[in-house]
Amino acid sequence: MMPVTQPTDAGGRRPYNSARRRAAAASHRRAVLDACRDLLLRDGYRATTIRGVAERVGVSPDTIYKMFGSKPQLMKAVYDVTVAGDDEPVPIGQRPPVQRALQPADPAEKVTRYAEFVAGFMQRLGGLVAVLAEADPEIAEVRAVTEAERLTGVRAFVAHLAGEGHLNSGLGQQQAADACWALTSPQLYAQLTQARGWTAQAYQGWLTGMLSATLLG
Repeated sequence: MMPVTQPTDAGGRRPYNSARRRAAAASHRRAVLDACRDLLLRDGYRATTIRGVAERVGVSPDTIYKMFGSKPQLMKAVYDVTVAGDDEPVPIGQRPPVQRALQPADPAEKVTRYAEFVAGFMQRLGGLVAVLAEADPEIAEVRAVTEAERLTGVRAFVAHLAGEGHLNSGLGQQQAADACWALTSPQLYAQLTQARGWTAQAYQGWLTGMLSATLLG
């Protein structure tokens, strides 16, 4: 049997395999994100350096700068991947857990599924909540961006309830969104589960009840 060989071009060279190169780049990116997350959780934001992440992965610091641009942008990427659960460029609002919360006709079931979604990403965030709370000027912008993005997502869910005629008539849409944003804050989750020892299941049950009482009346 003749050996199987890769096809070559007119110059005898193998063709450029863009799919394989993209897969390798994605693998390297995820390795950097995983290493950065480990160091952030172990050492905190200030002690975590680009050089330290690079040494852990086995690449040069310049490679990481080319991927992410800066240390704050790398932190933001770690946060995004942790919240979403993967590195795919799909907005949170278009992901299955959120879409699943919009499907039921019963408003109580919508809120129950939304609380389940929130509890899930809070568990994934874990210790990163404490990292985001560090009093570091570099991280203040990251914290502001993540909170603005979270508010956008909350507003979309509240707008959906309002559009379906389910929103508590005693609340304006903006006030309802602000209340939902406060109830679903990572800081509140950390206080209840870490400072007060609540289980994730207890938090999810409490959040379901609070969101139902606030948004549905």
